[in-house]
Amino acid sequence: MTVRDASAEWHGTLKEGSGRLRLGSGAFEGAYSFPSRFENGRGTNPEELIAAAHAGCFSMALTAVLGREGHIASNIHTIAKVHLGATAAGPTITRIELETEAHVAGLAAADFERLAQSAKAGCLVSRALAGVAAITLKANLVTH
Repeated sequence: MTVRDASAEWHGTLKEGSGRLRLGSGAFEGAYSFPSRFENGRGTNPEELIAAAHAGCFSMALTAVLGREGHIASNIHTIAKVHLGATAAGPTITRIELETEAHVAGLAAADFERLAQSAKAGCLVSRALAGVAAITLKANLVTH
C-alpha cells in the first residue's frame, strides 16, 4: 500500500506560538498559527488542508464513477468548506460542505446527482472523515 506523509513543527505557546506544515512530497510548505486556525490570521491551517484533500479526492472519485458509466467530464470543479465550531468536547470539525460543478455532455441531471452522491460515499477522504457530523454535497451539472 502507498504511504503518504506530512509533518508539522510548532514553537511557543498555543496563542502566541507558530508553526510550519510541510508535505512529504515537498509540494507545499506553509506557516500556521492560532490566528490562522481559529481566527482570520495569515497562513494555512489543518482544516484548510483537509478541505483541499477532500475537494481533490471527491473530484477524482466523481471522474471514476462517471467513467464507469461511460461518461467523461470535460471539467470538474469542487470546493470543500470545512466548518470548525465549538462543541462540549472543544473545537470540532462540525460539517463539511462539498460543492461541485461538472461539464458532462449527454447526462441527465438526476443521473448526475446519483453518480455524484455515489462518488461522495466512495471518496477515500469522505470515508476517512466519517466522524464528521455532516458531509453535504451540492452537485451542479453544466450542460451546454
